[in-house]
Amino acid sequence: MISIANQLEIRHFEYFLVLSETLHYGKAAERLFITQSALSQQIQRMETILGQELFVRTNRKVNLSHAGELLKEEAGTILTQMKKSMEQWRFRVEGGEGIVRIGFVGSAMQAYLPKLLKEFTAGYPKIRFHLTELSNRDQLQALDKKELDIGFVRSNNFTASMQSQLIFKETLTLVLPENHAINETNFVDMGQLADESYILFPNESSQMFFGQIIALCREYGFTPRISHQSIHGPTIFKLVESGLGISIVPTSLVDKFNYKVKYIELKEIKHQTELFAVWNRYNDNMAFSYFLKLMKAE
Repeated sequence: MISIANQLEIRHFEYFLVLSETLHYGKAAERLFITQSALSQQIQRMETILGQELFVRTNRKVNLSHAGELLKEEAGTILTQMKKSMEQWRFRVEGGEGIVRIGFVGSAMQAYLPKLLKEFTAGYPKIRFHLTELSNRDQLQALDKKELDIGFVRSNNFTASMQSQLIFKETLTLVLPENHAINETNFVDMGQLADESYILFPNESSQMFFGQIIALCREYGFTPRISHQSIHGPTIFKLVESGLGISIVPTSLVDKFNYKVKYIELKEIKHQTELFAVWNRYNDNMAFSYFLKLMKAE
């Protein structure tokens, strides 16, 4: 008996995913560089093999069925895994020993990662690493899909499939326009800044860090008025420089040379921000196991 897996081809999953994103046969066919009739035939073939209707078709639109919604999750995983496996294979054919995919928030590259990556490269010269700067939320999603081997996040909101390790703790720092009346000499506490507009990392991208800032401000009797949000330190500094608000960032993000802003490190408060390494406990990438061993030793 021929199994379903043996009848399906990679192109079936590719066609299915593009159509599931566009929900339009014409647009999907155009993206795939095939005719609309050919796409329709391949989707019907896939449905016949699976014994399930993947799309609900009407005269006006196409929608995913319940079975289609579930397959969309699996199809993405299948294609991601194949892409990773082929990349690993090609690298190993050329003499390498594997690839480690690393996600990180910007401040991790300032405070922690460079030293670790340098040591890893020295210890395992035949293992390559890919670096991708992502928000906390995007890293966790990528880890869940096994698109990343490890993430460096300011979050502790992990699923049961994740393992984590606290690797770095640091103070918070105020970022103020260069001509702001408050400076290190006359700064007393956050209550002096209750009426300011704040430029912060978004809550949905960094819930733990955002929550710390809100808690800090409330301890001084106010909720910060948020005027702008960004996940990128340089953008935040530029907005502060332009007089559009003030900010609070991890101290490791401080850049004293490229912006007309001033910084006040909040050394005396109890709040500190934490950087976690997080990875999928079911990761079976041998190259990653070497990276993890080195990180834990550090």
